[in-house]
Amino acid sequence: MKRSFVIAMIIGIALFLGMASSQVSAQTRTESVFNGHRIIYPQSSIPQPGRHHTNYFFVDSDVPNPNGPSPGDETPGSLACVYKLVTGPTGCPIATSKNLPTGGWGAIAIVDAGDYPTAAADLHAFSSYFGIPDANLTVRWPGITKPPVYGEWLVEEALDIEWAHAMAPNAKLYLVESKQVNTDPTWAAVKLAASLVAKAGGGVVSMSWGDPEVAQEINWDAYFTKPGVVYFAASGDSGIGVSIYPGASPNVVSVGGTRFKRDLSGNFLNEVYYTGGGGGDLGDLSPYEPRPSYQDGVSAIVGTHRGYPDVAADYCCAAIYLQGGWYSVGGTSWASPTFAGIVNAAGNKQTSSRNELTWLYSELANPAEYKADFKDITTGDSRCKIGFDQCTGIGSPRTYVGK
Repeated sequence: MKRSFVIAMIIGIALFLGMASSQVSAQTRTESVFNGHRIIYPQSSIPQPGRHHTNYFFVDSDVPNPNGPSPGDETPGSLACVYKLVTGPTGCPIATSKNLPTGGWGAIAIVDAGDYPTAAADLHAFSSYFGIPDANLTVRWPGITKPPVYGEWLVEEALDIEWAHAMAPNAKLYLVESKQVNTDPTWAAVKLAASLVAKAGGGVVSMSWGDPEVAQEINWDAYFTKPGVVYFAASGDSGIGVSIYPGASPNVVSVGGTRFKRDLSGNFLNEVYYTGGGGGDLGDLSPYEPRPSYQDGVSAIVGTHRGYPDVAADYCCAAIYLQGGWYSVGGTSWASPTFAGIVNAAGNKQTSSRNELTWLYSELANPAEYKADFKDITTGDSRCKIGFDQCTGIGSPRTYVGK
C-alpha cells in the first residue's frame, strides 16, 4: 500500500510539472557549485565525439517551477535596463525594471536540434508574462520529415526563441529544427535558416550549439556567407568543454559570457567576466582558422589565428518558460540569441558577418566612441584587459549604437 501510494504521488507530481517523456530527460549530468548556486549541466551540454552540444546549464534545479520565474532571474526588462536599451529605474533592479526593448526588422532564425511541439504556446506564455507583443513565429525543418523530439534540446529551443524575440519583438522569427545525424544540427538546417532570413529581407541567424574544433572546419566556413545574413554563435562554456565551432569561424560573430553582480537589494553593481563562459582559455585561439582582417588591430593578442569571442552578454541567469513551468538557466546559449536580437533591433542592417565584425572591431580605434558603445569588461579573470581580450572580446553592449 505504501509503495503504491509513493508511485502514485510520483506520477501525479510528474504530470503536474509537465515532465512528460518529451521533456527534460534524466540522463547523465555533471554538477558544480558557483557563487552559492548549484549548476547542473544536462547531458546535451556535455561534449561527446561526433555531435554538437548545447551550451546551457540549469541553476539550482532542473525541475520546473509552475508558479513563476525565480526572483533572481534576469528578465527582458532588467537586462535591457542594464544595457541601456531602454530607460529604467536607478540600479535596474529586476523587480521594477519593466520597460521592454522594441524594434526589430527582417528576420531572426534560430537553428536547433529536434522538434519543439509547444514552441508557439510557450513563446506566447513567456511573452504574455512579461508584456512582450506576440511573435510572428514559423517552425521549419529541412526535408519532408519532421525531426523527433530531443528532450534536453527543448530547453535550448525555448531559451533561444524567447530571448531573441524579447530583444527584437518586431522581427519575423523562425525556428529551424534539425535531426541528429553525425553532427547536429545539420548544415542543411543552417542553409535553410539563412535562406529564410534572406527572403525576409535580411537579418540574423543564431546558433547556440557547437562542437570542438577540427581541421576540416575551414571547409564549413562557407555555410555562413549568405548575403544579407549575419551569423551569431555561442563561444562555448569552458566548464564543460572549451573551444567550439561554429563560434570559431571567421564568418560568425562569437558571443561569450559575462555575469551581472547585484547588491542585496537587487541593484546592478557591475558586470564581470564569467570564468568558464567561453573566454580566457587556450581553446579561444583557433588552431585552424587564420586571423581574419578585422582582427589585424588586435594581432598582438591573437597572433596569426582567429581569436574569440568577439563580444559578450550576460551568461547567468535567465528566466525561460517551457511546457507549464519556469526554469532558471545560464550559459553562452543565452548570450548568443540575446546579442543577435540586440544587433537586429539596432537596425544597422549589415549584409554579412564580416561586415558586422569589421563594424564592431572598428570601435576600438576611437576610445571615446568605444567607451560609449560597449562595456569594457576588465574584471573576473587576470587575463581580462583594457580593450579587446580573450575573456569577452570587445565587451558587452551599451545602447544600440555601434551594433
